[in-house]
Amino acid sequence: MIHTRRRAAGWRAATALLLSGALVGLAGCAGGGGATTAPEDIPAEGVDDGSTLTLWTRAPLEKQANLLVDAYNASHENQVELTVVPNDDYVAKVGAAAGSGGLPDLFAADIVYVPNWVDQGLFQDLSAQIDELDYKDEINQGHLSAGTDADGQEHVLPFVLDLSMLFWNKELFAEAGLDPEKAPATMAEYAEAAKKIQVLGKDGVYGTATGLNCGGCLVFTWFPSIWASGEDVLSDDGRESLLAGDAAKEIYGTWRDLWESGAVLPSSQDEAGPTWTAGFTEGNVGLMFYPATLLSSTPFDAGVAGIPGVDGGASTFVGGDGIGVSKDSQQSAQAWNFLTWLMSEEAQVEVLAKNNDVVSRADFADNDYAAKDPRLVTINEVASEGDTPVALNFQQAFNAPGSPWLTLVRNAVLEGTDTVDADNDAITEILAQ
Repeated sequence: MIHTRRRAAGWRAATALLLSGALVGLAGCAGGGGATTAPEDIPAEGVDDGSTLTLWTRAPLEKQANLLVDAYNASHENQVELTVVPNDDYVAKVGAAAGSGGLPDLFAADIVYVPNWVDQGLFQDLSAQIDELDYKDEINQGHLSAGTDADGQEHVLPFVLDLSMLFWNKELFAEAGLDPEKAPATMAEYAEAAKKIQVLGKDGVYGTATGLNCGGCLVFTWFPSIWASGEDVLSDDGRESLLAGDAAKEIYGTWRDLWESGAVLPSSQDEAGPTWTAGFTEGNVGLMFYPATLLSSTPFDAGVAGIPGVDGGASTFVGGDGIGVSKDSQQSAQAWNFLTWLMSEEAQVEVLAKNNDVVSRADFADNDYAAKDPRLVTINEVASEGDTPVALNFQQAFNAPGSPWLTLVRNAVLEGTDTVDADNDAITEILAQ
């Protein structure tokens, strides 16, 4: 059974993400630039007149962005010029460009940043266009709601979805006497499988891996275990951390046991994000919670399932990026042409699904490419069920280096201290500011 705790669109606007001051004060310059075509006057399919459009995306989605841009450019008079920005530089680049009126026509954003950038006025209002899409209800609602402001105005569409999933190396499972076609259904089974792979004693091979110095990695991969266990991670208003519940503590205890047993890739201790998936991709890790977008680049037979909870269930973090037309674009109608194409069957199925990526429309989930690979069916099914928590001070509480969330995990897993309650209170202190 898939566990979900999807929230209504309105709470996202009320809990917009504050990005460490990077965009403070930009709301006042939201009127900079401006479209030459009023949003309500944009044709339903936009305008394809040979214009050159600029698009920014962050490096983790470079493969998908290149595929999409190449396909659009090959079939349209408009041409999109893509700029790929290192992930760690993206927020600062967007902030600087927003302040100087230099944003590109289109830009994508990590979905947890979208509410703040909408609140700051960095995206144009696309409500009239989105509401006219006859397939609007089929579009991933988490991404749509992230881009919806307090007045119900919509600003973004999904660019690329990324889900956290349980991946396992079928060859290593078979060597360890595990069923290579069966996913661990609970956290205890997950730990048991990791330990069995560890005792194979293969040089450089470890049972599992994670990013124990990467708050974003841990949010992406550990929150789903808590959801699948029937607990929430945040209060509905995003101002209180709920990460000291019984299931959460059991999950931390499972990872503590795995660490002490030596079944966790040692470099996980200091992994801050850049290479957190490398061990699995190289075939040196038995199983781990892993981004679905890497399915097509995983060079061996891997099983895929939702992330399990303490006693079963499954969930996922619905991540990835949303995309919208920037406040500075003078080519709104042309940019909308790209966005409507992005939602089309040509883009969703013949580009994304064809390359083993998740589609953003539920009515395209059952497609010919997915039918040929049961793993894609699994990913598409889980995609409609997960969650994307957003809070006022999410960045400081969870993603920032040295965040109290990182302190909680490192204390519980690496040090084995009995400080989860106190560390959870420290997260709440930041969320409540």
